[in-house]
Amino acid sequence: MTGNMIAIAMVFIGLFLIGGVFSLARQGLKLGAAACAVGAALAITAGVMWW
Repeated sequence: MTGNMIAIAMVFIGLFLIGGVFSLARQGLKLGAAACAVGAALAITAGVMWW
């Protein structure tokens, strides 16, 4: 059960970072948006693999 909770947390963090990508892109901060996009991809991938 603990593994599922960690996986859910990683996917949630990834979704949170996707929101950051949209926010930073709207502000014109492309480097920050790219960094958040990489982090989101890594977090979601980790959550899916952990499941």
